Amino acid sequence: MSHFIHPGFITGTMGADLVLAAVLIVVVVLLAALVSNFKVVPQAHAYVVERLGAFHSAWTTGLHFKIPFIDRIAKKVSLKEQVIDFPPQPVITKDNVTMQIDTVVYFQITDPKLYCYGVENPISAIENLTATTLRNIIGEMELDHTLTSRDVINSKIRVILDEATDPWGIKVNRVELKNIIPPAEIQDSMEKQMKAERERRAKILDAEGEKRSAILIAEGQKESAVLRADAVKETKIREAQGEAEAILSVQRALADAIKLMNEAHPSEQVIALKSLEAFQAAADGNATKIIIPSNIQGLAGLATSLKELMTDENISYKQ
Repeated sequence: MSHFIHPGFITGTMGADLVLAAVLIVVVVLLAALVSNFKVVPQAHAYVVERLGAFHSAWTTGLHFKIPFIDRIAKKVSLKEQVIDFPPQPVITKDNVTMQIDTVVYFQITDPKLYCYGVENPISAIENLTATTLRNIIGEMELDHTLTSRDVINSKIRVILDEATDPWGIKVNRVELKNIIPPAEIQDSMEKQMKAERERRAKILDAEGEKRSAILIAEGQKESAVLRADAVKETKIREAQGEAEAILSVQRALADAIKLMNEAHPSEQVIALKSLEAFQAAADGNATKIIIPSNIQGLAGLATSLKELMTDENISYKQ
C-alpha cells in the first residue's frame, strides 16, 4: 500500500521553519545590539554622551547603557595627568637676542564637557598659547636674566596658561623650560666664560690648599715650640723642687742637730769649738772676707797659741 504526501503539507512545513529561523535571527541580532550598547568606563576616564546630537551626560567609571540609534559617545576623555612636549619656539629677548626654547606642559582634564565643547583642538590651542605667552615673557627679559630665571619663567607661564585654559576644562599643573638654546656665537662665548671661571676656581682652590698647608705647618711648628718650652719649664721646675727639697732637708738636719745640742746642755767651750769649726768651714770656702764675733776671738787666740807651742816643742824634741 503506497502513501501519498500532499504537496501543500510540505510547503507549509518549510514555511514554518523559515519563519522560526527568521525570528531566531532577529532575536540574536537584537540581543547582540542590546549587549553592544552596554559600556564600561575604565578608571580615570570619562565618556561624553550625546543624545540626538546634543550633550546628554558625561559617564564616569562604571557600567552604562547607551540607547541604540539615539545615544552616541561623542568623545572618550582621559582624566590622568598628561604631558605635552612642544618643539622649540623662536623667541627674542629684550636685548635683541634670538634663541630657541622648547617647553613641556603638564596638564589634566577636569571637566570633560568643557574639554569636548570648549575649543576645537585643545592641544593645538595650548601649544599656540604657550608660544605666545613665552614670547611675551622673554621679550621683557635680557639674555643673562633669561638664563638664570627658569623658575620665574615657568611660574609665570603656568599661571597664565592655567587661567586661559580654565574655560576649556583643563588644569595646567606645571610648565618646564626643557631647553634654552642661544645662538652659536653666544654659546661659544658662554663656554669660554665658563672655562675661564672653572680655571679661576681651580686657582683659588689651589691657593686655599697651599694656604691651609702653610697654616698647618706653622701650627705644627708652634705646637712643637710650645712643647719644647713646656719640657724646659718642667725640667727647671723639677730641678728647683729638688734644690728646695735638698735645702729643706739640710735645714731640717741642722734644726735636729741644734735641738739635740740644746737637749744635751753643751758648755760654753763646746759651743765655742763648734763656732770655730763653722768658721773654719767658711774660711775653706770662696769667701774673701770673714768677720769673727768678738766673743770668740779670745778662744781663737788661745787655739793659735796652743798650736804654736806644740810646734816649738816638736822642734826642740827633734834637736
